[in-house]
Amino acid sequence: MSTPDPASTDRPADGTVRYLSLAWIRELTREVAESEVMDELADEHRIGVTQVVKDGPEGDVIYHLQVGDGHASFGAGPADPEDIRMEQSWDTAVAVATGAQNAQEAFITGQIIWYGDQETLLGNQPVFGALDAIFSSVRSRTRYE
Repeated sequence: MSTPDPASTDRPADGTVRYLSLAWIRELTREVAESEVMDELADEHRIGVTQVVKDGPEGDVIYHLQVGDGHASFGAGPADPEDIRMEQSWDTAVAVATGAQNAQEAFITGQIIWYGDQETLLGNQPVFGALDAIFSSVRSRTRYE
């Protein structure tokens, strides 16, 4: 598994970024770093989440969210430490990201497979809510190709 190829992540003139490219990961990295809400949640919550998206245009892509000790970060590669790992196909990731499929439905039907501590996952729902708002912000600048 690898991170995206940096040569294929150039931002076109329209200012959009390709989903799961390094440019997209950088956009989310910046927004998470600038989020006061995420930092506030990181005072009360601790979680490391690794996301693996398989079989995309550039192969497998791995990125993470790390929250704790008053700081939240997002970036390429696995979380360290990793509490939760989620794996899904490119098609599922795009369907969930664009709203064509509900994430809960994808979990229930096994299209998103997760490993780790269920208590940690459930105890950090406010973090995922705040992250969803950040994803929504970047979504309008994202191409799904």
